Amino acid sequence: MKFGIDRLLSEPELRAPLQGKRVALLAHPASVTENLTHSLDALDACDGITLSSAFGPQHGLRGDKQDNMIESPDYEDPVHGIPVFSLYGEVRRPTAAMMDSFDVILIDLQDLGCRIYTFITTLRYILEAAAEHGKAVWVLDRPNPAGRPVEGSLLEPGWESFVGAGPLPMRHGMTLGELGKWFIAGLQLDVDYQVIEMQGWHPGEAPGFGWPTDRIWINPSPNAPNLPMARAYAGTVMLEGTTLSEGRGTTRPLELFGAPDIDARAVIAEMHKRAPQWLEGCILRECWFEPTFHKHQGLLCHGVQIHAEGPPYKHEQFRPWRIQALAFKAIRKLYFGYELWRDFPYEYEEGKLAIDVINGGTMLKDWVDNPSTIANDLDGVVVPQERSWSAEREAFLIY
Repeated sequence: MKFGIDRLLSEPELRAPLQGKRVALLAHPASVTENLTHSLDALDACDGITLSSAFGPQHGLRGDKQDNMIESPDYEDPVHGIPVFSLYGEVRRPTAAMMDSFDVILIDLQDLGCRIYTFITTLRYILEAAAEHGKAVWVLDRPNPAGRPVEGSLLEPGWESFVGAGPLPMRHGMTLGELGKWFIAGLQLDVDYQVIEMQGWHPGEAPGFGWPTDRIWINPSPNAPNLPMARAYAGTVMLEGTTLSEGRGTTRPLELFGAPDIDARAVIAEMHKRAPQWLEGCILRECWFEPTFHKHQGLLCHGVQIHAEGPPYKHEQFRPWRIQALAFKAIRKLYFGYELWRDFPYEYEEGKLAIDVINGGTMLKDWVDNPSTIANDLDGVVVPQERSWSAEREAFLIY
């Protein structure tokens, strides 16, 4: 198959409209061609394309920033001699001066298929700025490695943030190119928008179910090391709002969770007791790990690894958001008064609990903290929202 960047480079008729235009690129470390050349280098060497600037999202154009809320500066690219503007530094939205540096911006970002992944919000901000300044936006489309399944509650009104760009579920099941169409319609933007579509992407097919296994995985952010992580991320990202380690500082971040003061075996047993129907499609394995940095640094943690891979993996049955919610519920049951929720300004959102910012509302936390709620109570709220989203997105699907 071919990604958008590969088609743009190999099909002169696709890039012909760029002749004589000043072209910008929004990219990150996973923005590579099929032969692993970074898109910035490949475009600069391509006939008919004149690069005038580049942009980097969270973690930077080259992926230089390890953790969340570590900002990147603007700089001049030493190889290509063009300005590189940070959209996760002094600003999150591109300034007028930044927008004046190009006529067309190419967006070549590998997404993970999760609402909280900030590249989605950056896409929205670029589209809004392009509408305001009369610029064209082209998305060079890439696969959603989590595939088409939908899961999680919709972001509630008033909970918009840099990790909540709009009323999406946690696992939205769309590509970046498709999301751009959805943003334009929902925000009623008048913008020159084009998607350079992938060729041969079949998200329902094994073994990748969204990710073509003949393509090499490059981390789109420092703690996104592989496909199983991308599959689990719509659930494990919630760990960032808790005192539990999400495995940062280990070799399998955001595939596991734990702490020095929990019994992972008991947690798994309680999860199976409470909602075994939510645990289909993967294997939960008791493990031990010691983070070299971040939460519980240098302490031996008893943990659970979510194995979303191999023969036990069932793509349509796997429910990472529910699995992680159930783990929180189990810990609440087993450890009375456990200090689970981490209180800090997540993505600079003051006065709100991080878990609520992540989930785009208080519903999930309220369900976990209420000792009388059961799995059916959560499903009763979320299943109608998942069905509604699945119907809404149909008009914007390309593949």
